[in-house]
Amino acid sequence: MGKPCIKGTRISVEVIVRRFAAGLTADQIAAAYPELTRDDVLAAATYAADLLRHDGLVAAE
Repeated sequence: MGKPCIKGTRISVEVIVRRFAAGLTADQIAAAYPELTRDDVLAAATYAADLLRHDGLVAAE
């Protein structure tokens, strides 16, 4: 069962969320990973947000 990835790629949702955290936009992330579309990037962000909504709060380290 590994980390959730974008369908048809080995790019994890975690990688995308970390790029957002670093200040990149969806367009910049998609440009950095040619196999991704802007919609893929936004879907990953939505997936991560949905996980947090269902699992509760995550404590910051």
